[in-house]
Amino acid sequence: MNEALLRSLTPNVLGILVRRGADFAAAEDAVQEALIEAVRVWPADPPRDAKGWLVTVAWRKFLDATRADTSRRRREDRLDEEPAPGPAPTVDDTLQLYFLCAHPSLTPSSAVALTLRAVGGLTTRQIAQAYLVPEATMAQRISRAKRTISGVRLDQPGDVATVLRVLYLVFNEGYSGDIDLAAEAIRLTRQLAAAIDHPEVAGLLALMLLHHARRAARTAPDGSLVPLADQDRGLWDTAAITEGIGILQAALSRDRLGEYQAQAAVAALHADAPSTEETDWVQIVEWYDELIGLTDNPVVRLNRAVALGEADGPRAGLAALAALDPALPRHTAAVAYLHERDGDLPAAARLYGEAAHHAQTLAERDHLTRQAARLNTAMSHRPG
Repeated sequence: MNEALLRSLTPNVLGILVRRGADFAAAEDAVQEALIEAVRVWPADPPRDAKGWLVTVAWRKFLDATRADTSRRRREDRLDEEPAPGPAPTVDDTLQLYFLCAHPSLTPSSAVALTLRAVGGLTTRQIAQAYLVPEATMAQRISRAKRTISGVRLDQPGDVATVLRVLYLVFNEGYSGDIDLAAEAIRLTRQLAAAIDHPEVAGLLALMLLHHARRAARTAPDGSLVPLADQDRGLWDTAAITEGIGILQAALSRDRLGEYQAQAAVAALHADAPSTEETDWVQIVEWYDELIGLTDNPVVRLNRAVALGEADGPRAGLAALAALDPALPRHTAAVAYLHERDGDLPAAARLYGEAAHHAQTLAERDHLTRQAARLNTAMSHRPG
């Protein structure tokens, strides 16, 4: 096997696929699949035209992936926009695919990344953002996972924890990202909850329902983001909130706390409060402390700092944020918000502007830009 030849041909093959109409990310995945196939086939049956062989196989892989993606989107289109309450129907093949991709031969992080890409329909960029790593790093991780299982029979299902992580990330992308996958994630989690008696499965389902209940209030008619404090709580889905809280209470009563139950508890406190001012911020901070003990996730620490700013005052929150990595997503926006709460409007306006430059979505960027403009306008009207 001439690995140098494969490396030299890869950019040319990638360029041909892009010129034929494949988007870059899909073309990159197809070429990686073709390279894996070459490693498997060429030692016994080397082609006469290596480049032509790679182009043909990569294009076929691209078409197969496109057809699969189209079929998945058609399944999603058949779903109602909102997930129906109550027991799920019989389990379909999609959930089984999640378990098979979470193969024991893969590390949990690789299994999650591969499943998100192969079954969940997320792009490499979206997965990288969820894991707070560069896109190139995530592309390499997914490629390694593909190579690991290229010669393995997918007949050993993975563990529940890995599947839960995938469903959680798919829901998060569907809830706040570019692709509407939230209802599909809820549907599959309902199926899993019906099949497995596990408090963390219930916790994840409760978390999804409580977040999804606020969906109608999260954006204005013009598509702009509406912060939690400004949302019309009359638009929240009270049936979903009631169901989510009931599922959560049953899970917590089993005294086997996990990260999804703790996150759902935070969401339940938000959902139960008549207003931002009446929210039990002290208890939210306590639940974030539980989450940090379970995961020690830097994003959880950031969210705790903001909650602490609500519970004990903005300066307490700013002190907590100062101990965190400023490169964390939304760190600058959180600092801006707490400076505004503390009355330092010039610093808040400047920081909102900085945060807008690092926003992960267009809607978020526009929201932060408007926040900066609002404060600048307010300061310009102050008496001199």
